Amino acid sequence: QTVESGGGLVQAGGSLSLSCAASGFSFDGYGVAWFRQAPGKAREAVSCWSSRDGSTFNVDSVQGRFTMSGDNVKKTVFLQMKSLTPEDTATYYCAVVPVPRLWSCSSRFITDPFQSWGQGTQVTVSS
Repeated sequence: QTVESGGGLVQAGGSLSLSCAASGFSFDGYGVAWFRQAPGKAREAVSCWSSRDGSTFNVDSVQGRFTMSGDNVKKTVFLQMKSLTPEDTATYYCAVVPVPRLWSCSSRFITDPFQSWGQGTQVTVSS
């Protein structure tokens, strides 16, 4: 299971940093991704990080504003968010998928079968 933290209330234009910790396992050998879901909306993929090569990928809506990174030793991944807008308001989840040795993050990550979802952390951006 993954454990998300770091959410909160922030004004538009502000920043937040989310963390996702691996509980009972290591991220080594996994792709890790952040997803978000706003009330009444479908879950949306946000960012991906590969433990294999450290590559990352952001969807267009957060590109240039969100940065994902990971630390295999600390078994934690991070999502640094800046220039937040009310449209970023959602519950943010992280999840993992086992990946082969040469796996890199790309736009295809949104179709991968991610699992081990955490309870999520709420991000609220006020206007």
